[in-house]
Amino acid sequence: MFTQTLSSSLALVAPPEHLSTLASPLPAGDLAIALLGVLGFFFGLLLLSNVLPGRAVKGFRQADGTRKTYLLNGMSLWVLTHIIVITGTLRFGLSLSPLLTRYFWPLFIGANLLALAWTLQLYLRGRARLGSRFEPSPGPLGLVRDLWMGVELNPTWRRVDLKLFAYQPSLIGLWLLVLASAYHQHETLGYLTPQMILFQAFWWLYLTTHYRAEPGLLSMWDIIAERFGFMLVWGDLAFVPFFYSVAGWYIATQPASLSTPALVGLALLFAPSLWIFRGANAQKHGFKLDRDAPIWGRPPRLVGGRLLASGFWGIGRKLNYTGELGVYFAIALCSGFVSPWPYAVPVWLLCLLTHRAWRDDLRCREKYGPLWEEYCERVRFRMIPFLY
Repeated sequence: MFTQTLSSSLALVAPPEHLSTLASPLPAGDLAIALLGVLGFFFGLLLLSNVLPGRAVKGFRQADGTRKTYLLNGMSLWVLTHIIVITGTLRFGLSLSPLLTRYFWPLFIGANLLALAWTLQLYLRGRARLGSRFEPSPGPLGLVRDLWMGVELNPTWRRVDLKLFAYQPSLIGLWLLVLASAYHQHETLGYLTPQMILFQAFWWLYLTTHYRAEPGLLSMWDIIAERFGFMLVWGDLAFVPFFYSVAGWYIATQPASLSTPALVGLALLFAPSLWIFRGANAQKHGFKLDRDAPIWGRPPRLVGGRLLASGFWGIGRKLNYTGELGVYFAIALCSGFVSPWPYAVPVWLLCLLTHRAWRDDLRCREKYGPLWEEYCERVRFRMIPFLY
């Protein structure tokens, strides 16, 4: 009964018909295999995160004045993933296609169950660790809020910061689902279309540059200030890998190539967008580490000695958001216009980031007062030069 109801609900966002497993109830055997796979994947990455080599890097000062040391070995995990997939494919005939065609929805259910279980474990463990220092949220929905937001800022297992670790099953899981669409197209059509190759290349470049810039995560708001609860857990385990890979469903079914001008246009949208996104974040992170570090070969220009107005941050106050949106629209456009669903993620991000830019502006006006007004006069545009 449960799987029949869930299947009916998920059919509203079903992939192309011959990739869908939702026409009938999900087999209990597939659900069991998928749950074991999710658990094995999660705990395998957790164990590897504890033993693989990496850099020990001090994080930024937190609200209580402390600075935590993080083990950054995401690149080791990223490289090891490639070794396993390439060796498995060439030596043992591994196919990732079933991740898309048979196990996508069972894996999604498994990821949701794991997110719920991990949230509960984090809550109980956090309460036990905090002891008398734990202050539950007030009101009848206090428990819901504590589960949603979490109770601990930096839960840790051995050498692994769990909040930072959550990026690993999120992004490596996403990559495996992205790869699954290429495996499926090659097994179905006998070749990869140019847009599929671009789709794979875009995601590989995006994820590789993420791991190359892994220290930049330590300056992000969720790492510094947000507690670790269901909001972040579900986003990492379920939302990102399963929804961000949706465009691959549709690209895998397209036998015809996009036109050469369209392919060139996609590359010309993606490349500068990724450069702006990563470059702006790197400049901000570098500025937080050393306010005298040169930007684009010149000493940084500051407003009031506090606000950066050099590099990308001298062009737009949230140009990193603009670059991120360009990346995701380029990825979605690889699917053409056969369905609106590949555009759900970039449209959602457009709404989210536009609202976040407005919210950040209000927060900075309150924090910096007249200095923020001076900064806005110097850096006039928020996200799109000459428009917004």
